[in-house]
Amino acid sequence: MRLESDGAGLRRVTGVLFVVGAVAFAVAATVLSSAFDWPDILREPAGVVLPAFVAGGRSLVWIWFATAWTYAVLLVPILLLPAALDRRHDAVLRAATYVGATSVVLSLIGFLRWVFVVPPLADSYVGGDAATQASVAAAWTAQHQFGGALLGEHLGQLFAVAWSATVSVLIVRTGVLPRWVSWTGLIASGLYLANQGDILATTIPGFPVWDLAGLLGSSLWGLWVLVLGVTLLGRSRSRPGADTRS
Repeated sequence: MRLESDGAGLRRVTGVLFVVGAVAFAVAATVLSSAFDWPDILREPAGVVLPAFVAGGRSLVWIWFATAWTYAVLLVPILLLPAALDRRHDAVLRAATYVGATSVVLSLIGFLRWVFVVPPLADSYVGGDAATQASVAAAWTAQHQFGGALLGEHLGQLFAVAWSATVSVLIVRTGVLPRWVSWTGLIASGLYLANQGDILATTIPGFPVWDLAGLLGSSLWGLWVLVLGVTLLGRSRSRPGADTRS
């Protein structure tokens, strides 16, 4: 009885953290989009992005800070999920958990560069002469492609998709959660994966891009994370190994 109670409590905590992380990030991202035209502005040149960043003032830096750390909340429930599903010894899920946790860290780096790297570049660009602006623009492009496109977007999103797809397949195979959770997870993962075209197009001209992939993929992926949390909360009174396929 004590073990079942502990398992239910762990599922409850994991579910709450998934819900809190998904909702908090959605709110922060909505505010960021309103204040800075994110994510569309990410594909603009330095001459557009940096003056807009300076115009946003200190409040914009804090919005980026909040966006970064609300997303980071997901690190904890991702790490707790194997135990919450009573699948601690599942080698595939354990590997996927490391991949999912890494995805959060990579995305966190991508977000936090707007707090620690971009502000001095933006100030130097706006206050500098033509030569300074040219050198700052080059520095901006380098850090943007490395910290943003490579780490935060390409690897961060790719690893997130790998995690969610693996969890979804696991649900189908084991029945630890309702099957519809797995199918929605696979659909969201596939749409989110399609956003890689937009990222690759930043260095490979002419690479196929589906403009709606980023919006639909990230939105549905975040909604799936929310659904995963709510489902775990709903199952917090069930036995960990109970078959829930129906």
